[in-house]
Amino acid sequence: MIRLLKKYWKWWGTLLLAFLLYFIFCLPKPLFDTPYSVVIEDQEQNLLGALIAKDGQWRFPQSTEAPPLFEAAIIEFEDRRFYRHPGIDIRALVRAMNQNIRNGRIVSGGSTLSMQVIRLAQQNPKRSLFNKLKEIVMALRLELSYSKKEILLMYCAHAPFGGNVVGLDAAAWRYYGKSAQLLSWSEAATLAVLPNSPGLIHPGRNRAALQAKRNRLLQRLFDKQQIDAIELELALEEDLPDQPLALPQHVPHLLQRLAQDYKAGLVQQPRVQSTIDLALQSAANRRMEQYQLQMAKNEIHNAAALILHIPSNTIRAYIGNAPGAGTEHGEMVDIIRAPRSTGSILKPFLYSMALEAGTILPQSLLSDTPVNFNGYRPENYKQDYNGAVPADEALARSLNIPFVNLLKNHGLEKFHLELQQLGMSTLHNGADHYGLTLILGGAEANLEEMTNLYARLGRTLSLYSQNSSQYLKKPKQDAVFYTDQQENGLEIDWQKEPSTYGAAAAWYTLKAMQEVKRPDTEGEWQTFRSGRRIAWKTGTSFGFRDAWAIGLTPEYAVGVWVGNADGEGRPGLVGVQAAGPLLFDLFRLLPNTSWFTTPFDDLKPRAVCAQSGYLARSFCPKDSLLIPAGLEQQQICTYHHRLFLDTTEQFQVTSECASPFEMKAASWFILPPLEAHYYRRYKPDYRTVPPFDPKCLNGLERSPMQMVYPREKTQIYVPIDLDGQLSRTVFEVAHNDEAAVLHWHIDNEFIGTTRQFHSMEFNPAAGIHQLTIVDQAGNRLEQTFEIIAK
Repeated sequence: MIRLLKKYWKWWGTLLLAFLLYFIFCLPKPLFDTPYSVVIEDQEQNLLGALIAKDGQWRFPQSTEAPPLFEAAIIEFEDRRFYRHPGIDIRALVRAMNQNIRNGRIVSGGSTLSMQVIRLAQQNPKRSLFNKLKEIVMALRLELSYSKKEILLMYCAHAPFGGNVVGLDAAAWRYYGKSAQLLSWSEAATLAVLPNSPGLIHPGRNRAALQAKRNRLLQRLFDKQQIDAIELELALEEDLPDQPLALPQHVPHLLQRLAQDYKAGLVQQPRVQSTIDLALQSAANRRMEQYQLQMAKNEIHNAAALILHIPSNTIRAYIGNAPGAGTEHGEMVDIIRAPRSTGSILKPFLYSMALEAGTILPQSLLSDTPVNFNGYRPENYKQDYNGAVPADEALARSLNIPFVNLLKNHGLEKFHLELQQLGMSTLHNGADHYGLTLILGGAEANLEEMTNLYARLGRTLSLYSQNSSQYLKKPKQDAVFYTDQQENGLEIDWQKEPSTYGAAAAWYTLKAMQEVKRPDTEGEWQTFRSGRRIAWKTGTSFGFRDAWAIGLTPEYAVGVWVGNADGEGRPGLVGVQAAGPLLFDLFRLLPNTSWFTTPFDDLKPRAVCAQSGYLARSFCPKDSLLIPAGLEQQQICTYHHRLFLDTTEQFQVTSECASPFEMKAASWFILPPLEAHYYRRYKPDYRTVPPFDPKCLNGLERSPMQMVYPREKTQIYVPIDLDGQLSRTVFEVAHNDEAAVLHWHIDNEFIGTTRQFHSMEFNPAAGIHQLTIVDQAGNRLEQTFEIIAK
């Protein structure tokens, strides 16, 4: 024998080496190369939705914990000595061999769970002695590479459960509509016996055989004292599952987004725990579905909403499109990420930036009169004018013309850059491309970014108060959807100076956004008032295609968009009517919170003019106001002037026509004639400037008149009526004196006289003309214009 071994030692050595090499490298990496379902869970690991795997199987990615009840049931049923053997169970193999010999065919394989994992990884090869030996070797190797817990989890994730259901997690949801962790003893036992014969024993058929097998396993669990008599009795009474259930679809658009992110490598695993709150998401889905049915009556079919938790910088509810819209109306389009015209929702950011830059103070007057910027003629929603309006009121009422004027004064290029610095990524073109329309919907944004921007407005203020009056160095981080992204959320790095706007600017912006002043024609805004304080803003795009409403409290930001996915406009599709009610309905689902703390460290008291809102001059009526502490540019009131009146206070006088004893100094609030023309309509207490005493030099008086239409160098296109004649053109003038009498001339030809309301209709011929207007005091106003007829 020794001689024989010596003779063949090289052959035996080579064979042993080959076996050792095979043993070492026999396990493929990865062990399972199968596609998985994309699965999304809420913050408590409740299932929100799943997509079927590429091969048509419901196969969830491997979990981190095996359910205790299923673990007990599967080990009792399949491998009682699982935690004691090294991968193979000799006793089980011998028993199986005897059974197979007695029956003359293979009736038992004696496989351990480890061997079954290998068989599953090999995709169930044909049963043979060679394959059995191969399984034994690989099972031994498996036990050296993985823990018992990992092996059990592999089995749970890849065992067949009938039809196209693979893995315990998918089976629990498909058959019982619940997480595997919540299975009862009866349910766990039922699923434990299924993989043994998944093609024969299926919940949809052979119910008696399935029930008998389940009951035998329950009895064994009772015999082993795994369950008590009451648990056994209750488990035996439970019904078997019916046909497979549909999986939950609470966040279909976020699920599709996860699938895209996983495919692009932005998410590493197909199973993700999200930051979604299932209870909140479900309630929001129900409210959105109800709302969609209401809006569909007006052929408005789509809506989207986002609820963001500001302190944690996480998304708690995500409705990419209203349930029930149907495929014919683009229900599967994720509106949350779709660029849409911004309407007026950028106004709060211009207001805060202008405050930070010192362009305005909170109540500074902004001009609100007809304007024409190289052919661009913005209009307010009601197509009326206020003459001059405080900035905070202009924001609360969402007036268009004051904000176009503010953008022009603040700087278009500057604001465009500031929006990009805030994180608005949809500004793909330069500032000149958008022009002044940028503030009224000339650009596009998506609901996700805009809700984030509003949330940062509140977060800036909250963090400033909570962190020793400091600001985040990188305030642009977007809110996250997945828990493993939270480490990339807010980077805690502080600085004394703000990156964009400061706490004071944010505070005044949110203060103005609470006022919710809306004209009744835009909707019954009073019905939106509630016990909680909410700063909110609406927006409506040109053509009534997009209705926005975004609001926030210190805890939550809620963004809403309503419209049609195909861009079709509809009457009544305005922010306050279409999106505002839904915004407040969603806020009612959220807990009430306190309000922001006043950022006193970023405020300083200054004297401001009580009427103009700018820093007060010495002769202005004064109010004390806390203004942003870091203002570098601070405009002084230009509306108040020191006038000298006669003793009757009816006329202005000068030192050349009156002695000092006959003069009385007065501070007078004076608007330019055009602004005064509209201002006095809603401010009847506005006092016009007294005229100069006829004895004094009229040359010192400023012109009391201003042209409303036409403005300087205006070209007027006049269409031809059906009768072949040129249409008439309306000319209008504003005068400081309500009792003024104006005499109108065109090309030195007298046309007529007006009193109180100074407008006239003319029908000049095509060409260039000179309009001259003279009041009763001899003041003249001249304007050149051109008539263009076709």
